[in-house]
Amino acid sequence: MLSRVAASLYWLSRYVERSDGLLRMLKINYASSQDTVHEFTWDPVIRLFGNPNDEEVATLNNDSRAVLKYMISSKENRNSVLNIITQARENARGVQEHITKDLWQCLNEYYHTVKDAKMDRLLQREDPIGTLDILIKQVMLYYGTAEITMERGEGRSFMNLGKYLERGIQSVDLLDMKFGSINDNPDLLTDTTYWKHLLLSIGGHELYLKTYRSGFEAPNVLEQVVLNNDFPRSVLYAVNHIQRYFDRLKNDAEQEGYRKMAFQIGRLQSRIKYSSVSSISQEGLHLYLTQIRNELYGIGNALNENYFAHS
Repeated sequence: MLSRVAASLYWLSRYVERSDGLLRMLKINYASSQDTVHEFTWDPVIRLFGNPNDEEVATLNNDSRAVLKYMISSKENRNSVLNIITQARENARGVQEHITKDLWQCLNEYYHTVKDAKMDRLLQREDPIGTLDILIKQVMLYYGTAEITMERGEGRSFMNLGKYLERGIQSVDLLDMKFGSINDNPDLLTDTTYWKHLLLSIGGHELYLKTYRSGFEAPNVLEQVVLNNDFPRSVLYAVNHIQRYFDRLKNDAEQEGYRKMAFQIGRLQSRIKYSSVSSISQEGLHLYLTQIRNELYGIGNALNENYFAHS
């Protein structure tokens, strides 16, 4: 497969996954802004998915509907859903012969749904939760279509590498931000609503309730989001799937690059697999997450060097 094609499939999938994570976080945070008894702020979401230095951010004034417009349809915010899906669609356009017609049509529909002028009107005048659900369902339709129509070949492997690398980075960033906020407000450590909203924003609420009977506690949340391989958005689950799909790229013509990357992925996989909540706490959560994030970015850089260098 041409490196240009592999890179486009990889980035197509990363962008779609990024939009999914952003939409789910926006939905839960908007709901939280409506029923919280504490002072609510959108700053964590903007730090994760926006650009705090944008002039437009200074005008938002924590206005929930203004933030939603900025994060979904703003052309100035490079990480708005509109700009993310535009990038995904451009990558897909260049490799249409390598994805199914159904998948292209699905992505195209997602793009036009976000781009439709009535999207802003819905966000401003209707219940934003319903509008966000429309977009989240577009992502779910995309993933379902990819699952049942895409050939199980190199192209799909590169798409899944992008998907799980992006997912792992998002989970690390979210945990680092949420636990970091405790340093400024120690009361959050025992705030069950705080941890509940974190889990809801990444689809882990139901699994948590089935797994833990002692209520919402920070160590249990940490264990699920980092170490639980039954949770599709845990860091370990993401890295295991990075390893799984990278194994399928083994090629005699690229043995040296493959061996280096296989070692890099295996080292990260072992580091997480043989961690525990207590060992992470002893090391320091922020330091641990920073190192995991750096390793994930390192895998992305190695993919670019060994597989996308001529794209």
